[in-house]
Amino acid sequence: MATLKSLKIKTSTCKRLVKELHSYEKEVEREAAKTADMKEKGADPHDLKQQENVLAESRMMIPDCRKRLDASLTDLKTILDELEDSDEKTAPEIDDARNTVVEVEKVFETTKA
Repeated sequence: MATLKSLKIKTSTCKRLVKELHSYEKEVEREAAKTADMKEKGADPHDLKQQENVLAESRMMIPDCRKRLDASLTDLKTILDELEDSDEKTAPEIDDARNTVVEVEKVFETTKA
């Protein structure tokens, strides 16, 4: 049986993963700019290789984070549906969860476009 406590946990998890995804995306932009700058300045080949490895690792984290966010969103929707079928339709946690679902779906829409 789904509870409001589990709903709050899943909602917080989704919010955290959205922040984490945005953080990784910013990190990739930052590291890509740094790599391009190093290439422009003719940096040491070893340093450049290390920087390219850092960039590759950052890029690998984005699909992983998206996968975790998708799984978390599925869990949140399941719990939300269970609670909406019960008598607890008016709790503020449910409104927060609905808003979070909309927010996460927007993230997925913008990344697919």
